[in-house]
Amino acid sequence: MTTDAGAAITSGRTALGIELGSTRIKAVLIGPDHAPLAVGSSDWENQLVDRLWTYSLADVWAGVQQSVAALAADVQRRHGVELAGVGALGVSAMMHGYLAFDADGELLAPFRTWRNTNTGRAAERLSAEFGCNIPHRWSVAHLYQAVLDGEEHVGRVDHLTTLAGYVHWQLTGEKVLGVGDASGMLPIDAATGGYDAAMLARFDELAAEAGVELTLAGLLPAIAVAGEPAGTLTEAGARLLDPTGRLSAGAPLCPPEGDAGTGMVATGSVAPRTGNVSAGTSIFAMVVLERPLGRAHRELDLVTTPAGDPVAMVHCNNGASELDAWAGLFAQFARALGSDADPSRVFETLFTAALDGAGDGGGMLAYNYLSGEPITDLEEGRPLFLRSPDSRLDLGTFMRTHLYSALATLRVGMDVLQQAEGVRLDRMFAHGGLFRTAGVAQRFLAAAIDTPVSVGDVAAEGGAWGAAVLAAFATRRAPGQALADYLDTTVFAGAVLQTVEPRPDDVAGFDAFMQRYLAALPVERAAVEHLPQDAGTPAAPTEEHA
Repeated sequence: MTTDAGAAITSGRTALGIELGSTRIKAVLIGPDHAPLAVGSSDWENQLVDRLWTYSLADVWAGVQQSVAALAADVQRRHGVELAGVGALGVSAMMHGYLAFDADGELLAPFRTWRNTNTGRAAERLSAEFGCNIPHRWSVAHLYQAVLDGEEHVGRVDHLTTLAGYVHWQLTGEKVLGVGDASGMLPIDAATGGYDAAMLARFDELAAEAGVELTLAGLLPAIAVAGEPAGTLTEAGARLLDPTGRLSAGAPLCPPEGDAGTGMVATGSVAPRTGNVSAGTSIFAMVVLERPLGRAHRELDLVTTPAGDPVAMVHCNNGASELDAWAGLFAQFARALGSDADPSRVFETLFTAALDGAGDGGGMLAYNYLSGEPITDLEEGRPLFLRSPDSRLDLGTFMRTHLYSALATLRVGMDVLQQAEGVRLDRMFAHGGLFRTAGVAQRFLAAAIDTPVSVGDVAAEGGAWGAAVLAAFATRRAPGQALADYLDTTVFAGAVLQTVEPRPDDVAGFDAFMQRYLAALPVERAAVEHLPQDAGTPAAPTEEHA
């Protein structure tokens, strides 16, 4: 196996995927059978600067280089060869946000991530004007908010992109986006596969009304679908990945995609009536539609698969970071008692305890809102735990409450999709650190959405693996082969999944919890109003379990 893998690596029969996630940058190298050959990663954290969540571009490249160096070391350790080149390359990153550059390629404002909710006025106006939901985090909302706020840099914007688009541009010189990531900049016209022309024109009119002359169509990246070529790795790009000079240029790149798109690929969920839930710093569901929605809903974002098929997305800004914080507290307590329990064991112990907790949360409530949450109409967040005076404070119920909390906002959006729109799901695939402890969060998600939930090892390496698969698809697919067919027949053939059916008692318990959760939302709003946010000590994710 190692000899064969080494030969594949030295002969370039590989694909490299790089994903820049919320708390970790990861690189995965796959072989001809799409199995991972080596991995490398580095940790990073967002920063709250002037009340906006951001990452520096210097940290982007430091993290990418550390991840690629760790990958090369893993190649040498596992297979005894040097990583001198790759057969294909794909880039993925957190979707949406705002990266604006001038004509000289200089960044005009700090990168504004998906986590920011300062774009409320823009999102509300654009949603009304466009007749579809424009979320706070979408690039067009960030640009229009900058227009409304009279930001000086707006008149000098030459090019807008996402984080994946930025990295791809620096590696290839090509200003292009995969259609899935592009659909988080401005809605896509299903008939043309391009940005919606009427919305482009209306945006220019709205900007002019605010005193700014812009031609949005000229600012957005070109669009490509999965399987299409999107440039090659330049010499300068190769040095950005590997400053040592060992990695050669020339590898073809697939269109860059957002983490939602690569998550769909990594779970084989690109066909109608399939979906996936990704749980990390944020938590979101992607459901591939078999028909258009009846009307616009502010809880649902309409995006696409990397192949351009319509998807309803339920995106929650807050995922498992608050769970991480509580697990960190319990780990500190264990250390104070003299126990040297590693983080994985702490998580497993806490999650397993949740199985014995009260099915309805036992009178406890938690809100995991470290940042604002548009689905529940909160521009800022305050993590909050509360309980009724007669509730019993036991570990199992406490942990079940926090796991329910991580899924509660997702449930709000899924109710709109499943009940108001009647969308049917044959299967929901779950991936991310929240589901590492077998049978716990998976069981609670099945209860939350009353749908069978599958997990498996196929997505163990996450979106970075999905990006590598997209790169392989672009170079290896048969002529005219669709992405869904390639995944079914080539990548996931024979994959083993563990599926959990929703248990009636869990469904009833989660329903009861949600009734209390929604009724007590004014308490969370009061916490935002009366407890100021200290910008000097931002709450940052602590573990990548989530």
